[in-house]
Amino acid sequence: MPKQTFYHLPKEKKDTLILSAKEEFSRVPLHEASIANIIKSAGIPRGSFYQYFDDKEDLYFYLLDEFTQNTNRRVMTILRRKQGNLTETFIDLFQHIVHNQHNQDNRAFFKNVFLNMNFKIENTLARSMYEENQKSHYQSLLKLVKTDHLNIKSEQELNDMIEIMISVTIHNLVRVFVLNLSEDEALTKYINQIELLKKGFQKE
Repeated sequence: MPKQTFYHLPKEKKDTLILSAKEEFSRVPLHEASIANIIKSAGIPRGSFYQYFDDKEDLYFYLLDEFTQNTNRRVMTILRRKQGNLTETFIDLFQHIVHNQHNQDNRAFFKNVFLNMNFKIENTLARSMYEENQKSHYQSLLKLVKTDHLNIKSEQELNDMIEIMISVTIHNLVRVFVLNLSEDEALTKYINQIELLKKGFQKE
């Protein structure tokens, strides 16, 4: 995560550095990205960069964490609008993310994220709501979920259900870029899988 000196930067300088980083991570995957290109675009000395971040990985995962935090806030908003319906919330969220990824300003960045998915990246995209400083947020989310129509017996089973749906969501986001799916194709496939989860795989 960023060092305190980054948070003390004026907003304009902070935004310039983030934009420069996003442009570089859109151009190439993380392992090919160059700090030299980022600082040249941002107009800062190399020494200044290391006052803000430990390395390019630190900056990259900061961008992903920001995306995750924004996603978590959106989940809360959608869940309220959907009156606690968890599956409808995930479908709405997936549609929103896919739509944003097809936006030209975001597509290259997310394409590199999802086509170079590994455990650390997946964990970053899914983890924030489970971390210590997010527990109160997560508990608030759980209280919004309407559970009377769900086949669960405990909060732990609800947690497991959410983890499964997050995994299915991330898998389908990867497919968007691997198979170059349109928004309609991606949403149709995703909804089919969510419907299967709702029905369950085994007859009584």
